Amino acid sequence: MFRIRTHNRAAVRTARAARAARTARVAAAAGLALAALSGVAPASADTLSTDGVSTVSLSGESGPAGRGDRPERTASVSGSARISYAFSPDDEIRFTVDARAKPYSRPLPGTNSPNGLPTDAVGTVRYSHRVAATGEVHSAEAEVDCLSTGGPVATLTAVIGSDTENRKERIGLSVYQGSGRDGARLGFSWGVANLDLDADQKPYQPVVGTCMAPAPFAPVLQGGFTVHHVELEAPRTPGR
Repeated sequence: MFRIRTHNRAAVRTARAARAARTARVAAAAGLALAALSGVAPASADTLSTDGVSTVSLSGESGPAGRGDRPERTASVSGSARISYAFSPDDEIRFTVDARAKPYSRPLPGTNSPNGLPTDAVGTVRYSHRVAATGEVHSAEAEVDCLSTGGPVATLTAVIGSDTENRKERIGLSVYQGSGRDGARLGFSWGVANLDLDADQKPYQPVVGTCMAPAPFAPVLQGGFTVHHVELEAPRTPGR
């Protein structure tokens, strides 16, 4: 006499979930193997589950993989804030940043990086400084040329394009997004650093290199910034 076996629905769902988890682990392992063969090492192999479908981010960014091996979204910094500057505590100093990475978009012919750098970026930086004692306002706008992120921190540089005495000068900014009591902060290259001595031992301000900036030393009083971190993208290898 045959015994009729009844299936527990909860047990079936558990078994299906286990199979799905095994499938996700296999997909993650395959993705890592592909990254190793292509010479692009991922910063992490975070597996996300959305409606039962698992995706592996090889770009270091959490979320679905983009087209090809590019992340769906690039690194970016955005926001506007008033900061507190220790040497001008009564002045009103504001920064507005809108920067996003655009890797390998600024060719450098004749160098080891003819296609550009992984930190190439676009966007704008605007800042204004109102002197409390006189009411005088200094402001400028600059074009972003470099962006580097690391978690909630970013450094970026931009070249001043507005009609000021500092036109075509590169400036460096650092941004710390902050959270809760650990508030946002910003640093700027002409604030406390970037000073050297010439051959006659006279001080001067050197040229700011791309993505070079001091630590974010100035606390944010109003507003804030959002840093979206994505790992640097390795250059393409012909034939791969």
